[in-house]
This record gives sequence, structure tokens and C-alpha cells, in this order.
Amino acid sequence: MITRIDKNTALVLIDLQTGIFSRQTAHPVKDVIHNAAQLAAAFRKAGLPVIVVNVNPIGSPAMLVRADVNNGLPKDPAAQQQQLEAMKAGGFFDIAPEINVQPEDIRITKGTWSAFPNTPLLGILRERNITNIVLAGVSTSIGVEGTARSANENGFNITFATDAMTDTQLACHENSLHYIFPRIGETGTTADILHHLNLREK
Repeated sequence: MITRIDKNTALVLIDLQTGIFSRQTAHPVKDVIHNAAQLAAAFRKAGLPVIVVNVNPIGSPAMLVRADVNNGLPKDPAAQQQQLEAMKAGGFFDIAPEINVQPEDIRITKGTWSAFPNTPLLGILRERNITNIVLAGVSTSIGVEGTARSANENGFNITFATDAMTDTQLACHENSLHYIFPRIGETGTTADILHHLNLREK
């Protein structure tokens, strides 16, 4: 249940990129993207920040220390560059066109599950006096939950758009929604969030 949206709130969209949402998901990804796009349009109209996050795992610290060699991510710099170029050519990093990314939107590229480590996200939020973030994206139990945990640790109010996120596994999605998110924030639908967005203190 959502009780309020703070005056200074940002929308953070997690990994709504071709290489992520093209995988099989527990819910129709077109519905997730449609709802995320509604949120983005409403936040822009309200003059609030829209932060579009994508993931690039190539060369990330977490992957470089993995002992196994079958995770699909090379450790050799030349092989990393080759895979990166192949991913770019295949559209892996392309944000869903329905999001309609605008020049004023803030773009963040992360290398881990959370959008906070080794990115400028925290500084951007602090500079804008943001106290509340609305989270949506894919996958619920990975990118969204990882970012939410970091946001909680940094003292932000968190609002989860439950119908603007999904996971590759329904059980993982439901575990986050029912057991993790209610402990660190408020949950509600896109319609709930849009309603409270209009009611927030100006």
C-alpha cells in the first residue's frame, strides 16, 4: 500500500534493455514496459527526474573474481572488447523504445545488480535533494531488489511499481514482492503511484 510520494521523488527504471527483457519472463514484458512508460511520461510532466539504468556486466569486478569459466563473460581484455562489440551490434544495451528516453533523462550504466556501486547515482540523487525513489524494471529479484537494498541503506524512501516489473522466475518475483519489498518500502500499482504523484506536496 502506498501512503505518499515525496515532493522530491525520482523514477528509476532498471535494465529495460533488449538484452534483458528479451529473455522469458514471468509476466508479459509488453505490459511491464507499457506501465514503466506511463510512469516515465508522468514524471517528466511533473518535472521530476527519470533515471534510466542499463547494465553492462563485461569487466565488472564481480565477474572478474568468479572462479568458474562457464559464466559466459570473458576475463581477457581482448575477449571482453570483442564480446562488448558483439553485444552492441546485437542491440543488447538498447532501451525499449516505448520508454521514449528524452535528452533530460539521466542515463546510468551499472556493472552489478545494484545501480549504486561505482556509478554516479547516489551523488545525482543527493544533489537534487531526492528523498524518494520509485523503482521499476527487470529483473525484480536482481536489478530492482539489488538497487532497492542499496537505496534503503542510503536512507531513501522507496516505492515499488509492482506491475512495472517482472522476473525470469515467478517464485523469485513473488518472494521480492511479498517478503523483501514490504520491509524496505511501499508497494503499489502504476495507477496507485500516478494517483499519489498528483497528490504530493508541490
